[in-house]
Amino acid sequence: MLVALIAHDKPGALPLRQENRPAHVAYLKTGTAVQQAGPLLNDAGEMAGSLIILDVPDMAAAEAWVADDPYGKAGLFDSVQLIPWNRVIG
Repeated sequence: MLVALIAHDKPGALPLRQENRPAHVAYLKTGTAVQQAGPLLNDAGEMAGSLIILDVPDMAAAEAWVADDPYGKAGLFDSVQLIPWNRVIG
């Protein structure tokens, strides 16, 4: 199943994001779950969240993936949504 992960960073968390970015990007590249990924940007063009499309067997697998993400472990996110998603184009 495809799942959209939409996460918003805590206010003022850009330094925390930058510090953990290398580990997060390495994590994105492990396995086959990640189909698309990139940061959400604020009005100033700074990274302020994440949008990741996961291809996982079920929602429990998506939750497990999020739990192991270095950004999540670092406490970066103010909110995280996991939403079933349907690919139409791409």
